[in-house]
Amino acid sequence: MIVLIAIIPLLFVLYNSAQLSIEQWRGLWSQRLPQLLWNTFSLAVLVAGGCFLLGVSSAWLIARRQFTGRTLAIWLMVLPLAIPTYVFAHIYTSLLENDGWLGRIWLYFSNGDTVPELSNVWGVALILSLAGFSYVFLLVRSALMRSNQSLEEVARLQGKSSKGVFFRVTLPLLRPAIAASLALVVLHVLSDFGAVSMLRYQTFTLSIYLQMSGRFDYQAAAGLSLILVLMSISFLILERFFRNRQRYYSSCQSRLVQAKQASRSELLMIWLCLGLISLFSFILPLLWMIVWSWDAWFQGVVDSVFWGYVWNSMVIAFIAATVAVIMSLPVGLYHARKQTLLSHTFLQLSSVGFVLPGPVIALGVMVFALAQLPFLYGSLALLILAIVIRFLPLAIQAQEAAMQQITPSVEQAGRILGAGYWESLWRVILPMIRGGMITAWVLVFIDTLKELPATLLLRPVGFDTLPVRIWIESSEEMLELAAPAALMLVVATFPALWVLMRSEMKKTEI
Repeated sequence: MIVLIAIIPLLFVLYNSAQLSIEQWRGLWSQRLPQLLWNTFSLAVLVAGGCFLLGVSSAWLIARRQFTGRTLAIWLMVLPLAIPTYVFAHIYTSLLENDGWLGRIWLYFSNGDTVPELSNVWGVALILSLAGFSYVFLLVRSALMRSNQSLEEVARLQGKSSKGVFFRVTLPLLRPAIAASLALVVLHVLSDFGAVSMLRYQTFTLSIYLQMSGRFDYQAAAGLSLILVLMSISFLILERFFRNRQRYYSSCQSRLVQAKQASRSELLMIWLCLGLISLFSFILPLLWMIVWSWDAWFQGVVDSVFWGYVWNSMVIAFIAATVAVIMSLPVGLYHARKQTLLSHTFLQLSSVGFVLPGPVIALGVMVFALAQLPFLYGSLALLILAIVIRFLPLAIQAQEAAMQQITPSVEQAGRILGAGYWESLWRVILPMIRGGMITAWVLVFIDTLKELPATLLLRPVGFDTLPVRIWIESSEEMLELAAPAALMLVVATFPALWVLMRSEMKKTEI
């Protein structure tokens, strides 16, 4: 039943795509598809390259050097996850105006030349790279902390320099972490709606939304969605195929690499590099939000209505995270224990939210409700259902990883002592995977707080959230109204990020 609920949007895409005639497919190809394919592909490549450079470099500096402020540096590299892509786009569009902070600096040093615009592939790629490199940083840093020092020592005995060891030994062994993180980044790019819509850069997701909201052509939107799904699946299959052809471990005894104490010159270089990254990815956007929110506070914009938007966002995020954790538990547990073709199929089908853009998920759920459950149309339950389908893969992956670490003999011992299945689940399994469940809840909570397209299409009348208000005020150029909402999104995400990063605070010293 859970898998059937999860594939509702995919069934909508398949059914409506099948209604397209050959002539309609030819029309899509001749008019839209080539340009959309090129725009989406080029954007994904540029963002992957940008995230690779920012994420790997920052991860290596922090993992391989011991220096003052190391924990602070980790936080600065992770905190950009708290800022949605559409907030990044809105802030940097404002900063690069002629009277904006960066715009005035550019005009001063360029002798009055035109300030560069972000409404092109390079500008959108910059925004999405600043918003997404933290995924690469987290996974690559974790892999570097577990890397084998013996392999690097052997390379040095063979005459390799530090640079040679990095490119010939360290970097190749990081391929699984890099591939997994870049896959996550590319999937976010393929399904991103907020940044590309604000910057008016035509990708599949924006075109699908325009087909649905402007032309009401659901069949064309489904056809474009089907191509986007095929692109995502093909990318994941190729990534897994090439990764599985290599071996990334050694049979020699593993000795973890110890971080070296940074010298004064290295300390200067580290903070110069990390400082520039954090300046543009978090500090500058945060300062912009604080300054404009301060003005809004004195203008009386932050009133009871605004706090109502905050309450709506928190309620939706709390309910969606709780429901997603509960729904993902049986799917993850079944796959972790059975490891059959059926369990693997269930796992993949329940992850459809990763490869479909938010507008398509919202439309699929809405059409299903109109046909089967009309009393749900326009209700909060329908919005929560769409959000749960969208972020169910996050909850499943986090809980399944925790389940796979449970020794089967522990469960067997409980059964031998007389515990039935449900008692064993309640008293043995759930307490042992509590950490994974908390991680799953936090991940869904954070992403739900930032979710825009499904909320924009399915929210009940008069029910606005912080992302919706940011979208509305940004489209009307009301900066003083968008800034407080953006700042509250970041503030609300801090406690959730702290839960995810609390282990890092114990491992590193400030």
